[in-house]
Amino acid sequence: MDLTIQPHKLSGTVTVPPSKSLAHRAVICAALSDGTCKIDNIALSDDIIATTEAMKAFGAIIEQDGSTLTITGAGQYVTEAKAAGDTTTAQHLIDCNESGSTLRFVVPISTLFQGASRFVGRGNLGKRPLTIFYDIFEEQGISYKPTEGELDLVVDGNLKPGHFSFPGNVSSQFITGLLFTLPLLGGDSVITITTPLESIGYIDLTLDVMSAFGVTIENEGHQLFRIKGGQSYKATDYRVEGDYSQAAFFLCADALGNDLLVDDLSMDSLQGDRAVVSILEAMGVTFEQQGNGLIGTATGGLHGTLIDAAQCPDIIPVVALTACLSEGRTEIINAGRLRIKECDRLQATASELKKLGADIEELPEGLLIHGVKALKGGETVWSYKDHRIAMMLAIAATVCEQPITVTDAECVSKSYPNFWEDYKAIGGKIQ
Repeated sequence: MDLTIQPHKLSGTVTVPPSKSLAHRAVICAALSDGTCKIDNIALSDDIIATTEAMKAFGAIIEQDGSTLTITGAGQYVTEAKAAGDTTTAQHLIDCNESGSTLRFVVPISTLFQGASRFVGRGNLGKRPLTIFYDIFEEQGISYKPTEGELDLVVDGNLKPGHFSFPGNVSSQFITGLLFTLPLLGGDSVITITTPLESIGYIDLTLDVMSAFGVTIENEGHQLFRIKGGQSYKATDYRVEGDYSQAAFFLCADALGNDLLVDDLSMDSLQGDRAVVSILEAMGVTFEQQGNGLIGTATGGLHGTLIDAAQCPDIIPVVALTACLSEGRTEIINAGRLRIKECDRLQATASELKKLGADIEELPEGLLIHGVKALKGGETVWSYKDHRIAMMLAIAATVCEQPITVTDAECVSKSYPNFWEDYKAIGGKIQ
């Protein structure tokens, strides 16, 4: 799907979709529980569908009624498998689609269940490194058979409790996957982080959701996690809060002169991407809170700043767009992991914004941006089939001098299926 977008100011109220990060975690905890849970305020994006289908493959029963999922957990099957020592070769097929979270969360979880698990996916998912898990599997004698290129991985064996050690710059998804799994094992475990931990916010989300489902982990300064074995997830009802990762697009739109109330945000959220608020404040944006929403204005203009992407990589493309229209110099640092997302987001962001008239330079681990007065538009730009690039370009269109055409715009379904409908509802002009 190719969309031509006319320059037009956005205005009104936009209710952001539920947090994809929290939805993944709530679905997994509910699906590992010992009873029936209701998870409210769920949007079935492609990534969340991948996680729900993965947990159904292990025996969870998941039914949808509007924005609510009723989940009967598969916790009993974990207990039965441990007790019986079943050695059947039944295979669980896990289609991760393009969801890195589903893949890295569920690979260790699969070892709780008897029988092999086969993980498949598409897009760039097969390029996402899994060495952290492979090293554990080698040490513990767990069988794994990866293939080159497109994801096709078979894992067979049971994870054992122990002491696990990682540098702090590994993806938090690996750590989260282990945090989900280790409390259900028979013995205690420890995870040691040997250097300062990046993406702390995502780990905090994991621990918070696990706690809501009755599983506790001792966190010593995000450098040491002590995990008691023999725990179980307790059935509970849970509401997913609004997503700061998606709110970032509209909050940056406000910074660029649009007029939006961005609604359904928790002001004390643990989401790492809440950093978009402080980043924009550092660039000259003032926020007014209205109920559970925020309105941002930059009456004194925007100015460049230093942005550390280590804890909030997903918001960088749209923050970079904002920097392109800010006076002076902006440098984005510690953003190297953006190169192994759905696309190389550093390259994609720099390439497409440069087409529109930005002064932006790609660095090995970040971006260097010198603000310009305006973006000219009048170009065809590519989403790289990456939802965050497509949505960033939609916000860019509102401040271009001429229309732009975004190709492969349907990719927003990965995280925000209703994005284009919401965009039109607040004044976006698209064909």
